[in-house]
Amino acid sequence: MSDPTAVRLKVGHALTVTETGLAFLQDARRRGDVCRPMDWMTEVHHPIGKGEAVIPDALLYYRRGPVDGEGGPMLRAFVEVDRATMGPERLAAKLTAYARLHSYVPTIPGRRPTIQQPGVEEWRRRYPLFPRLLIVLDGTGPTGIENRITALHAATRELALYSFLHEVPVLVAPLTDLLPHGPAAPVWRPVQDPDRRVPWNI
Repeated sequence: MSDPTAVRLKVGHALTVTETGLAFLQDARRRGDVCRPMDWMTEVHHPIGKGEAVIPDALLYYRRGPVDGEGGPMLRAFVEVDRATMGPERLAAKLTAYARLHSYVPTIPGRRPTIQQPGVEEWRRRYPLFPRLLIVLDGTGPTGIENRITALHAATRELALYSFLHEVPVLVAPLTDLLPHGPAAPVWRPVQDPDRRVPWNI
């Protein structure tokens, strides 16, 4: 029989992921942008070698501009929803996993990369640009939110994250700010500069 606590946590997490996705869909509709239910894909598997993988809570596709027109750029984002069921340091460790995905080049048996034909990062087979990373915080009060943002900010000092964070926007926002104001409002805090507030779709 399943552990009731684990089942309750899993259901609560799934509901929060769905609530977050609905916020993006509703915000797009208000703004005349394009984001449909199938543009919110949960748990998409991304290998990083040695049998390991990054599996974001959701992968978001979002196009600026009207439905019946050429519209603006396609924006993509990995979305992680944290309900304070793990410690702040474990949350911050997810940045390292995404940095590994950013640099992971799969090896092809019997073939070695050369200067003329260097290996290609796995993510480039799916995306023209690496999706930005959005971290949504829930399940804790203001102090817990700040502790988690502080841990994420501290992780940015790791040398291994330097290239990743230089090229990929990583933003964090409490769900309590995102829901009333909408995801496109300046409720997101860059992990490298958490005193700033920015929209996610900059």
